[in-house]
Amino acid sequence: MSQFAPHRARKRFGQNFLHDAGVINRIHRAIAPREGQHVVEIGPGQGAITEGLLASGARLDVVELDHDLHPILLSRFGHLRNFALHKGDALKFDFASLADGQRLRIVGNLPYNISTPLMFHLLDQAHCVEDMHFMLQKEVVQRLAAGPGSSHYGRLGIMVQYHCQVEHLFDVGPGAFSPAPKVDSAIVRLTPHATLPFPADEPEMLERVVREAFNQRRKTLRNTLKPLLDADGIAAEGLDPMLRPEQVDLAGFVRLANRLARQAPPDGGPA
Repeated sequence: MSQFAPHRARKRFGQNFLHDAGVINRIHRAIAPREGQHVVEIGPGQGAITEGLLASGARLDVVELDHDLHPILLSRFGHLRNFALHKGDALKFDFASLADGQRLRIVGNLPYNISTPLMFHLLDQAHCVEDMHFMLQKEVVQRLAAGPGSSHYGRLGIMVQYHCQVEHLFDVGPGAFSPAPKVDSAIVRLTPHATLPFPADEPEMLERVVREAFNQRRKTLRNTLKPLLDADGIAAEGLDPMLRPEQVDLAGFVRLANRLARQAPPDGGPA
């Protein structure tokens, strides 16, 4: 019998604890951790996924913000040599500090309210990441994986696809969690590109172009990018200025960003 009182999911942490054994096993099969690998789990909660990761023999670091969960995790796994608990906020955590010459495999059932900023935080450290497997809101996974012409296509997907190959693996219904969320979830695999397929001269400029373009996604490139590029500049990169942003692929946005980078003044001010 556990010495700890049952832990209640906290709304402020966006907690929905996974309990469906079939889903947990499917996640483990998708990740397929092996002995000798270094895995990092974000938000392990009560350890539903943690147990199988440790059983693989992989070295496992977990990052957990909720201090009430720390003694539960330490009681269950603290005696294992391949387990280490880091108490803190994943949004502020230096994942690169764990790499130690070996690339990390990152796993997490991510709270919906921090999933997007956390992914951008991890992309800043993508050089030390082998792959990432996340449980996310299904709509977020659809946005990550969407291509041009899709209603889900936008800034999030473009910027993540710039850095990673995106695979929407499978969906998970609300009943797999306690408490049950009001939305469907999905598992996504993000694998950082060994070599960027469309490298931007200045990634910050790509971020700026994509942000401006999708601020008013129903308008044409000619209108949304007016503060940055004129119609002739857009056309010079092989794009019709009358296209809407959702019709432009990643390579097209990189060409626009590279053009803007070339014509930006040396002091970094407005082009």
